[in-house]
Amino acid sequence: MTFSIVARSEDGEAWGVAVASKFLAVGSVVPAAVAQVGALATQAHANVAYKGIALSHLDEGATAEVALQRLLEEDEGRDHRQVGIVDSDGGAASHTGRACIDWAGGHVGEGYAVQGNCLAGPEVVDAMRLAWEGSPGTPFGRRLLDALAAGDEAGGDKRGRQSAAILVVRDEAGYDAGDDVEVDLRVDDHAAPVPELARLLELNHLYLVASTEEEKLPVDDALRTELEDFARAQGQPDFTTWVGCENYEMRVDDGLAWIDERVLAIVRGTGA
Repeated sequence: MTFSIVARSEDGEAWGVAVASKFLAVGSVVPAAVAQVGALATQAHANVAYKGIALSHLDEGATAEVALQRLLEEDEGRDHRQVGIVDSDGGAASHTGRACIDWAGGHVGEGYAVQGNCLAGPEVVDAMRLAWEGSPGTPFGRRLLDALAAGDEAGGDKRGRQSAAILVVRDEAGYDAGDDVEVDLRVDDHAAPVPELARLLELNHLYLVASTEEEKLPVDDALRTELEDFARAQGQPDFTTWVGCENYEMRVDDGLAWIDERVLAIVRGTGA
C-alpha cells in the first residue's frame, strides 16, 4: 500500500529511494541503499529481509534483475511482495506480485524503477515516470522527491496519506564526510507527508550539505568586521561560535576565509 522510486543519479555516483504511503513510518520499512552497490524498495507485504539480502547480492556483482530473481525464488510470499531495485551500473528491475492490492504495478526505465500498490490508479506510476524522465539535470535528491510528489498529486495511495521518506547515498557525502549518507529524511505521521518531506529536504541541504564553490563568498576585512559585530549582537563572543550554535559548520570556513551566500543572507536578514 505504497508508491516509490529507486534510482541511480545521472553521474553514476549516487543511489536513492523516495517513498510515500498510508502507513506509519514507511521510511523504517521500505528503503535501503549502499553507495557503489545499489538501492532497493520493499513494499506491499514488505519483506524487510530483502534489503540486506538484495544488497548483498548486488555487492557480490549480481545485476538488479538477477538479485530480484534470487529474492523471489527464495520467498514463498512472492505473490504478496512488491520490490524495486537499481544496481551499481544503473540497471533496474521491479516486481509486483499477483496478490498485491489493486491498483498495483510498476515501470522500469534507464537507471530507475517506479512501483506502487493500493494506488488510485496507473496514473500514479505514469506521473512518477514522466516527472523523472522530464527532469534531467535536476539535483538527484530533488529529482527523486519531485517524482514522488508527482505520484502524490496523481492520487497516490488510494487510502490516503500518512508518511514519506527519502534516502540518498554517495561516497563520503555524509556529515563532515564521515559516512556515505547524503540524505536520510523521514516524515513518520503527517497529514501532508510529501510536502513536509520537501521542506525537510531544503533544510537538509542548508545544514548538512557542504557549500559548492559557486556558493562560497570570500570574507574580506569589512565583511569579517560585519560578521563579528553580528555575532556579538546575538550574544556570542565571536562569529565562529555563532556558526557552531546555529549548526552552519558545513557552510562557513573554519578560518572564516569564506561564507556561504545563503548564510550571509540569513545574517543580513534577507534570507531564511
